[in-house]
Amino acid sequence: MPNPSRLRAAALAAVLVLSATVAGCGGDAGDRDDEDLAAQELSWEDCPPPSEAQGGGEAPSALPNGDKWQCATLKVPLDWDEPEGDTIGLALIRAEASGAEERRIGSLIFNFGGPGSSGVATLPAFAKEFAHLRTRYDLVSFDPRGVGRSAGVECQSDEQLDDYFQQDATPDNAAERRTLLEDTKAFNSACEKNSGKFLPHVRTTDAARDLDLVRQVLDDDRLHYFGISYGTELGGVYAHLFPKKVGRAVFDAVVDPTRNPEQGSLGQAKGFQLALDNFAEDCTSKQDACPLGDTAQNVKDRIARLLKDLDSLPVPGVFPRELTQTVAASGILQALYSQDYWEYLTEGLQQAYAGDGTVLMLLSDAMNGRNESGEYSNSVAANVSINCADNKARYTTADVEARLPQFRTASPLFGDYVAWSLLGCTDWPVPGAADDPDVSAPGAAPILVIGNTGDPATPYEGARKMADELGKGVGVELTYRGQGHGAYGSGNKCVRDAVDGYLLDGRVPPTGQVCP
Repeated sequence: MPNPSRLRAAALAAVLVLSATVAGCGGDAGDRDDEDLAAQELSWEDCPPPSEAQGGGEAPSALPNGDKWQCATLKVPLDWDEPEGDTIGLALIRAEASGAEERRIGSLIFNFGGPGSSGVATLPAFAKEFAHLRTRYDLVSFDPRGVGRSAGVECQSDEQLDDYFQQDATPDNAAERRTLLEDTKAFNSACEKNSGKFLPHVRTTDAARDLDLVRQVLDDDRLHYFGISYGTELGGVYAHLFPKKVGRAVFDAVVDPTRNPEQGSLGQAKGFQLALDNFAEDCTSKQDACPLGDTAQNVKDRIARLLKDLDSLPVPGVFPRELTQTVAASGILQALYSQDYWEYLTEGLQQAYAGDGTVLMLLSDAMNGRNESGEYSNSVAANVSINCADNKARYTTADVEARLPQFRTASPLFGDYVAWSLLGCTDWPVPGAADDPDVSAPGAAPILVIGNTGDPATPYEGARKMADELGKGVGVELTYRGQGHGAYGSGNKCVRDAVDGYLLDGRVPPTGQVCP
């Protein structure tokens, strides 16, 4: 059985939104000093151990050449509509460029997605992966507002979250529907009680304005940017607001900016079903017998029976918690983010069939940001807060019930689970900003937009939609025919050559290029 630390590290690499191994500095809202925020000077220091909100753990290890990671705090307005008012601290991390100073281009800023991912916690985990880019850039990331140490949103306690994530998220009758709705309202009420001051100010448009202030304080004329998953939406919003400030930018694992929450969730249901189909086909096509079934359909049927049985009879998980239907489903979804993670899914399913839910629960914990000490990062709280601040839609149980057939057609296994998640913004105290984000960016520099044909979380079609919405001459589409969430992290040489060639040397690949 894989140990919890290895599971959590693999989860980070696969999903790019979860707990990791480092931390930064940040703060709550404070009084504004009489200074021009764009003229502030950052005080870079050795990074401290991560806060609970960032996922816990130890301070980051030294970089491959022995250099240390550096952390700092940037002051940004709490309310961008009142820039002279209170400020909050935005936690930053950087690794200074390793190459010759005369070849340095500037800073390359990363957002790893979520929304809710701590960039301060995530970037050091990819030091080797981005080492080539570091030859000409300072590698920089940050905790977006509401995340980690950047005025991180607080909702429920660790004990309450243990119960919350074990709830029945696929209700079968009126009583279970009421319970799910009450639990959702209780979570959202706790967010308002503990972080109400910040909830109106965590929209993606706010984060995009923060990005531009980061650019200015780092003394870059243009923003050089690498956005992954939700980071592509943030990058698109930035390009819309500041088209003339876009430098060399890459969007990987692209969010479809034209879809509302219902449409986006339906696309994810299809995407995860495709990933499950591919997992089952892979298991049964190997020379050794698949331990999960004789045919791909048999593998999927057994998983469906497991989830049905767990609905009424959970099995032991990580003591004292039990593996419920919901926990098992989230653990399976977690494993489908990366083909490298399928071995854990196979092991977890084998154990669960034998009455042991440990591995599937560890996978679920990684999805929800729970560490080995039972502490939760604030990734889920931040995710809900940012999504509900961004999206106008507010769905009811009647809305979900009406849409269940469509979701079940999209994914027989995950349809109910994904559909009922549409209730997440019920009674949210802040109105949503828009139906979908505006990413049109006429006049911006070319942005490399990468779609992965086997991506479960951000389906491939979203890349074309993003490229189209950015505008002619701006969105440059690249296709990767692979599996998992994202393309650059797959190690595919074609993808890496295209990305590195653009970011390091300014070579824009031909739009429509396909990487096998």
